[in-house]
Formats: sequence, structure tokens, C-alpha cells
Amino acid sequence: MSHSLAISRRQSALLLLPAALFFTAFFLLPMLRLFFIGASGQLGWSAYLAIVTDANYFRALWTTLAVAAVTTLLTLVISAISGVFLQRHAFPGRALLVSALTLPLAFPGVVVGFMVIMLAGRQGLIGEVFALFGGERPVFAYSLAGLCMGYVYFSIPRTILTIMAAAEKLDPRLEEAARSLGGSPWHVVRDVILPGLRPAFVSSGAICFATAVGAFGTAFTLATRIEVLPMVIYTEFTLSANIAMAAALSFSLGAIAWLALALARSAAGSTVAAAG
Repeated sequence: MSHSLAISRRQSALLLLPAALFFTAFFLLPMLRLFFIGASGQLGWSAYLAIVTDANYFRALWTTLAVAAVTTLLTLVISAISGVFLQRHAFPGRALLVSALTLPLAFPGVVVGFMVIMLAGRQGLIGEVFALFGGERPVFAYSLAGLCMGYVYFSIPRTILTIMAAAEKLDPRLEEAARSLGGSPWHVVRDVILPGLRPAFVSSGAICFATAVGAFGTAFTLATRIEVLPMVIYTEFTLSANIAMAAALSFSLGAIAWLALALARSAAGSTVAAAG
């Protein structure tokens, strides 16, 4: 018995070896290298405190987190309503609509940024519509609103498919029981559907938040008047040649994204969807 157990452990170790080598070579070693480079500048290890002690870095951090939080909230609301509806209703063109909603996955962030400019820039479609009716052209592509629009656009595909899959597993008998007990449609949504979709909200919301925190291409295209942390890192690295600070900020930003994903995994793992 012990001999077979030892063989099983060796086989498990051999199966895990490729994943361990990949993780070490492409994640662990680069992150360790980045971590030590962050402390190689004039500030030393204090560079890792600069993100909260330096006013400019701290402001960029809070702007980044605020944009990511608003993006996550808007994305979850849109994806929840659309995902549940698409999962429960069959109509002509449904498959095409789902494909269109997931299309932004194929677009780089720069392309998404230019699309926002085409909509809400100085010569954008929204401004043209307002001008057609004699109104003033609204230009918000280069503001926090435009940045959120771009982030929401490429975040919806990352959440709507997860929510559709979770909605498919909801037990319809629970909703029927709630209705038979006199529950209004709002009570059914609040007490049955939303709790059942909670694991999907947590997991997909964390991915959305982490993606928005570290997004660079869209921010590079749109963030001309605002400072988010990816743009600050880019400026420190390219314009100021402050490689140590850029590395420290990059490591800190990665740690924030990892923490969000880790907390979401823990929270989602402790809940069970109402599935049949």
C-alpha cells in the first residue's frame, strides 16, 4: 500500500513539473527580479512606500482604483441584466447578438480607445448628433467618463459569458416557489436570482477590476487630462528614466490586482449557486 502511494506521489510530481517550471520561469523569477529592481534606486526599499507617501503617486493610485471600481459596477449591472435576459429568451439573431457582445475581446486597448474617441471625441458621433439638433457638442472622451466607457466596453465580454453560464444553472423551482408565496418580481430578483448569481458576480467582477487596474492601451489613447497608475509607470520609465520607481510602482500595482483576485477566489469559493 505504501509502495503504491509513493508511486502515485511521484507520478503527481512529474505531472506538476511542467506547470511548476512554467510558473517559475515566466512568473516567479520575473516578479522577483522586478521586486529587487524596485529597491535599487536612490530611495531603496522606501520606493515601495512612495505609492502612499508621495502625493502624485497616491492621487494616481486612487484615481486608478476609483475608475476600476466604477467600471466593475457598471459592467456587472449591464452584464447581469443582459446575461440573464439572453440566457432565458430565444429570439431571431440571439446568437449574433451574443457574438457582438463578446467581439471586444478581439480588440486591443488602443483600438478601444480610438473607438471611444470616434464616439465622444471632438468630432465624435455623439457630438454630431447633438450639433444636428442645435445643441453644444459634448466632449468627454479624454476624461474619466471616456476612460470608464472604454473600460466597460472591453470588460463586458469578460463578465457576460460567466453570468450567462451561471444563470443557466439557476433552479427555476426556487423562483416558482417564491412567486407562489406571493413574491413580487423584484423580490424574486433580490432574494433568488441575485444570491444565485453571487459567485459569478464575485469572480467576474474581480477579473474586471484587475483588468481595469492594469489596463494601459486604452489609458494611453485617452488619458490626456488624467493620471492613472499605468500611465505614471510609463512616464517614469520612458520620460524620467526612473527605472527603479517604475519597477516599484509596477510591482505594487500587480500586488493590488493579485490581492483582488485572491480575495474574490476566497469569497466565491465559499458560496454555492442555487443550481439544480
